[in-house]
Amino acid sequence: MFNDQDIAQINGRGQSVEQIEKQVERFKTGFPYLRIETVATTGNGIVSLNNKMEQECIGKWIEFQKTDATIEKFVPASGAASRMFKNIFAFASSNKTEPETDFEKQFIDGISQFAFYPILNKACVKMYDKNVKELLDAKRSTDVAMALLSKDGLNYGALPKGLLKFHRGSSGRMHTPVEEHLEEGAQYAADKNRKVSIHFTISPEHRKEFEALLTTKLELLEAVWGVKYDITMSEQKSSTDTIAVNSDNTPYRDADDKLLFRPAGHGALIENLNERNADVIFIKNIDNVVPSALRNTTVRYKKIIAGYLVDIKQQIERYMSMLDNGDVNGDQMKEILQFVENKLSVHNNATATMDSEALKAYLRGKLNRPIRVCGMVRNEGEPGGGPYLAYNPDGSYSPQILEAAQIDSNNEHAVALMKSGTHFNPVDLVCCIKDYKGNKFDLKQFVDYNTGLISEKSKDGVEIKALELPGLWNGSMSDWNTIFIEVPAETFNPVKTVNDLLRASHQ
Repeated sequence: MFNDQDIAQINGRGQSVEQIEKQVERFKTGFPYLRIETVATTGNGIVSLNNKMEQECIGKWIEFQKTDATIEKFVPASGAASRMFKNIFAFASSNKTEPETDFEKQFIDGISQFAFYPILNKACVKMYDKNVKELLDAKRSTDVAMALLSKDGLNYGALPKGLLKFHRGSSGRMHTPVEEHLEEGAQYAADKNRKVSIHFTISPEHRKEFEALLTTKLELLEAVWGVKYDITMSEQKSSTDTIAVNSDNTPYRDADDKLLFRPAGHGALIENLNERNADVIFIKNIDNVVPSALRNTTVRYKKIIAGYLVDIKQQIERYMSMLDNGDVNGDQMKEILQFVENKLSVHNNATATMDSEALKAYLRGKLNRPIRVCGMVRNEGEPGGGPYLAYNPDGSYSPQILEAAQIDSNNEHAVALMKSGTHFNPVDLVCCIKDYKGNKFDLKQFVDYNTGLISEKSKDGVEIKALELPGLWNGSMSDWNTIFIEVPAETFNPVKTVNDLLRASHQ
């Protein structure tokens, strides 16, 4: 399948021929759908905490912050904002004199409400010798859109979301998502020395812009919040890229007869996460932020889910120590099994027939894994990917975050379960990636490699197929201990399109 030039290209990327051959074979076989026991709901896979329990979790987290433990925020921030401006790109390249679609009208009508409006005004004057209002009055609204997107203007069509001006502060100062994450970190992720560690995954072409922003902002934010920041960055590894194939599943080759490799989605970031070393790690997308005046709910529930994680972590440590000591009696084994079933929501009918040694081994295997506590928001829109109880290879079933594409659309039962879903996944996680003795897990050992995705793309006018690795918060964390906690919708404020910035939560 591969010639000497191909092999040199593959090895030069830090990959093996065997690895790429497996990817090509995956295009042929596809990915199996996951077998679902049921959708996770409140009381059946999703924990709903009352006010007293929430306060206890907050207290646990505050006490944990006083220990020698290390804490970090992990923020995937490499995504370009191009999809955020998809509609505006189409509008800018049209010959329209006025906005026509509802999206275009909302964008132009609300133009002065965007945080970036002052600098957009300057860009318009620089490019056209007219400000925004003058261009709109002259029926040149597409020029305004071009000033926002083009290199001669703000270049927002090519920058990552993390560097865009999302919000305006009370003083009128413009804030980027990076700054909002820095402030968030100071409010819930500082250690006992008031150090705030934040790790951003970025694209290499934007490293200098990220570094420049941090250079100008860190000193001020440290003074305001009374913290010391430790900021690190990493890039998605080229060794995680996957090969592209033609529609007949043969490797695609460009005009120079070279193979084409593509980034394999956010699931590739499990490699970056695997290199982190903190005791507790918060994970949240770069665009899910709000201005400081609206941040109280976010901060509160970050502390709640972190405190819940600490409690689970401490119980697992106790039970693992008991199992390692070897002298666990029947009542203790029953207690541990009930914890696995009731607190971790891991179920296996086979435990009823296991002898003492088999049950002990089973319990050790279920306890000794990375842990994540995930905030889950009530579904008020279309049902789809979200929290489920899905089967594992050993016959047990446990909490899993599934995407709609992982569910068999021809299976009426599975579709009915998906439609009955009450919650969805806002990517609001807090994790422990060390075992009960403080040793780091190899997170790659807990990935379900049967949960990737195949998508159709186009390259130079040719239809090709691309392979995405198991997603960071679904297949890449498939074999983690997973707890779903209900959190309010106010904690979920993503910016998927530019007009989302006009919502009250971003004003």
